[in-house]
Amino acid sequence: MHPFILDRPRDLSAALAFRAQAGRNDAPAEYIAGGTDMVQLLQENVRRPERLVSLAGLLDNRIEVGSQGLRFGAAATMAEVAAHAGVIEQFPVISEALLNSASPQVRNQATMGGNLLQRSRCPYFRDVGYSACNKREPGSGCAAIGGENRWHAVLGTSENCIAANASDVAVALVALDAAVEVRAAGTQRTVPLIDFYRLPGATPHIETVLEPGEVIAAITMPVNPAARRSHYLKVRDRASFEFAVVSAAVALEMDGTRIRQARIALGGVGTKPWRVPRVEAALAGANLDLATLRPAAALAAEGAQGRGHNDFKIELMQRAIVRAVQTAGGRA
Repeated sequence: MHPFILDRPRDLSAALAFRAQAGRNDAPAEYIAGGTDMVQLLQENVRRPERLVSLAGLLDNRIEVGSQGLRFGAAATMAEVAAHAGVIEQFPVISEALLNSASPQVRNQATMGGNLLQRSRCPYFRDVGYSACNKREPGSGCAAIGGENRWHAVLGTSENCIAANASDVAVALVALDAAVEVRAAGTQRTVPLIDFYRLPGATPHIETVLEPGEVIAAITMPVNPAARRSHYLKVRDRASFEFAVVSAAVALEMDGTRIRQARIALGGVGTKPWRVPRVEAALAGANLDLATLRPAAALAAEGAQGRGHNDFKIELMQRAIVRAVQTAGGRA
């Protein structure tokens, strides 16, 4: 492990003054909260900051469900949000996504802000024995293109990176139009979560719109009648502690047996949580039979590009949408 200085600021203002960065391997200083992902990356020499700035005890951990929607502080743990009665009742897709993530031990420690900022599970990124990784070493190439890429993205890719976003709950949050409250020294701004993540383009090592010294302070969701009838479907290689091959977060507002409004986001297939507005539009007014759902789900494949080993994801994500819509639509 690369040696570093650990700072424990007395309050959030002091922490923000360090102007540390998140999601950047080339940053001299980085923030650390729960540390469940950061510690692994430090141990594997993927991240080599000169300084770590601890946010432990400095961020809000409250969970609030009310007439304005849902808000939880960035320091709320995955386990706390998943078990919250208001989240289970009014936003079940969020609880399901969290319970399908990691292990109970990790969920007890990992913060919600940290989950949204976790780094890719691309093996070429995680293993410094591979030199070609633009996300880890800008300009070095992408070993996954032309390599073993079964786990990689088919949407939002570039010739510089095809790593998939790893967060389950980010997929559910994007489906519900979540936003993040971002704090910096003396300022605060709100960013829609779908715009928070950057496409890789020519700079895959810059994963979010966070500027130096900014941290996620809270995550918010507006009230939406579709949120109560929602479902998170995760397709993975094993039942426990495994990242998604394909996932689908679906929220439906129903009018009897017909879909009035659909909100759908995909995971495991995009370089960021992937919303599919054309599928949503095609489902408006549709019923839940396969003859209707399959043509609508096929629209999700527009723009998808397989790289050999991951070609199967293009068909699988359509099947996941159909199954998730049927499950959500069947709920009372």
